[in-house]
Amino acid sequence: MPSRQARKTVVVSAPTLMKQRKNPDMTSMSDIHREGIVFNIQKYSLHDGEGIRTIIFLKGCSMLCVWCSNPESQEVLPQLGYNPAKCLTVNECRRCRDICPENALTAGNDGIISVDMALCTNCLKCTDACPIHALNTYGYVITVEEILNQVQEDSLFYSRSGGGMTLSGGEPLFQGQFAICLLREARKQYIDTCIETCGNIAWSVLDEAADYLNYIYYDIKLMDSEMHRKITGFDNTLIKKNFSRLIKHHPDLPITVRTPIIPGFNDTEQEIDKIIDFIKGDSDVKYELLAYHRMGTPKYKYLGRDYSLGNLRELSQERFTELSAFAKSRMNQ
Repeated sequence: MPSRQARKTVVVSAPTLMKQRKNPDMTSMSDIHREGIVFNIQKYSLHDGEGIRTIIFLKGCSMLCVWCSNPESQEVLPQLGYNPAKCLTVNECRRCRDICPENALTAGNDGIISVDMALCTNCLKCTDACPIHALNTYGYVITVEEILNQVQEDSLFYSRSGGGMTLSGGEPLFQGQFAICLLREARKQYIDTCIETCGNIAWSVLDEAADYLNYIYYDIKLMDSEMHRKITGFDNTLIKKNFSRLIKHHPDLPITVRTPIIPGFNDTEQEIDKIIDFIKGDSDVKYELLAYHRMGTPKYKYLGRDYSLGNLRELSQERFTELSAFAKSRMNQ
């Protein structure tokens, strides 16, 4: 798997696409056949944009947030996930163990298979062999055309509710060229488009994607650069710079800034106040808080990883309501 140091935007905008970016009607045939890697397509969402939406979750991320609820999104390539609670045991099934070329699968005294992730090369042969998907694959290759065929199945809901398609992840612009092709073709088909981005990607990719967006959700987690590096693996210099560039170069693009509230890191009025001071210069920018949750915790085990915030307390609803009220008050001043 890619190391933290090796993480970068996988593909960036080609000159041929740059020439077309101002004219969605000039979409090349290569757009519709472009391949990318997603790990989920979620329909009938009401929480990731206006109206009823289809959310496309792309693999790959430019950060490693310690609270990430989608750890299967962080690596760009398809990868192995394993839920031992589903295992039939070797008394009933040996298909996965017998097919692994690296001998990464062994059985314990209880007959349940164990996976040595250090030996696993993600060939994923075992996931095809497992009859009940205790071993499964996070991520699969799909084309722009295949995605939009699924999105268009619910076009009636979009027209009635003002909904559309939202790209999420991971970081949806980590697969930069694929995301841009998908957005451009969606706009050609009159689909409302939105992305959820952390902003820690090349400006050229974000700039081009913005031409095909109806609106954008932009994460700003902290203003302190060193603390940001501690909890995400990267400082926030590029994130802040890209946000300012968006305001300047795309003044008509509606932007909602989001801050995930993580207990012990940014759950104070002081931290929220710093973010609001930074973003409040443009009156069209909206701001909202997201409550920390632990729903993605089991997936760390499925990936053979530890959840580093295992003992972190959840923020009470009362406290989250207080912080949300404070943020709303400050934005209205």
